[in-house]
Amino acid sequence: QVQLVESGGGLVQPGGSLRLSCAASGTISSLYRMAWYRQAPEKQRELVASITSGGATNYAESVKGRFTISRDNADAKNQMYLQMNSLQADDTAVYYCYALGAMNYWGKGTLVTVSS
Repeated sequence: QVQLVESGGGLVQPGGSLRLSCAASGTISSLYRMAWYRQAPEKQRELVASITSGGATNYAESVKGRFTISRDNADAKNQMYLQMNSLQADDTAVYYCYALGAMNYWGKGTLVTVSS
């Protein structure tokens, strides 16, 4: 089993930055791909960015150049991050941590609100 816990969400003004973290515990060695998804009110959940165990990354077009996904498996930290810069109102959503191992794993989400 794998447990995922997100942190770092909050209220930020347009143009500001936030850094989300996802702490993974459990059978971490089995995780192949991790990702951030988001779901805005009355919209479907969408992929924001993903990263494989080898470090290959993929981004949604809407966040390219503004968001950066990374993983830190050194010293058993088992962390994934999403650095979000130049935030816009359209980035307001609940952000979920996702991991693919023996099955799909999801965190409970962290709310990001971009508003003046």
